[in-house]
Amino acid sequence: MALTQEKVYTIDDIYALPEGQRAELIDGRMYMMAPPSMRHQRILMNLAGEIREHIKKHHGSCEVFPAPFAVFLNEDDINYVEPDISVICDRNKLTEKGCNGAPDWIIEITSPTNPQNDYAVKLFKYRTANVREYWIVNPQKETVMVYDLEREERSNQYDFEEDIPVCIYDDFYINIADLLS
Repeated sequence: MALTQEKVYTIDDIYALPEGQRAELIDGRMYMMAPPSMRHQRILMNLAGEIREHIKKHHGSCEVFPAPFAVFLNEDDINYVEPDISVICDRNKLTEKGCNGAPDWIIEITSPTNPQNDYAVKLFKYRTANVREYWIVNPQKETVMVYDLEREERSNQYDFEEDIPVCIYDDFYINIADLLS
């Protein structure tokens, strides 16, 4: 849910929030974040673990960061997001504060209260920031929308029971139903 736009918010406003309150900032508009459900967290942890294990097994250079992890998409102070999972392959983007620039792969797990934020606002923002791959995991519908932002023709929707191809890796498929069983 976006706060009423009375002013353009900045990253300083994010850091001034009370302890425990989370929000994201997209083009100066602040979006408050509700605490995630248990199912949301189970999906997040299992997905992050599966991705991490794949990278480790193949001696990859990418790193996986589950939320909360700060992503400063643009070189400005009006964009700050905390994707549920960020995969970053260029370690030069990483600092102690988070990721400066676009992660290679972002996964968002929708909440029942505000799914349109992931399907519209963030999709546009991630595409224009040059994120390579974006997944929207919908626990309510048990679907995953995969956006290959480098090759649009490979974007597709999958069910949790399907083996979902990871676009940034040629040899990696994830079956979310298997992760949750």
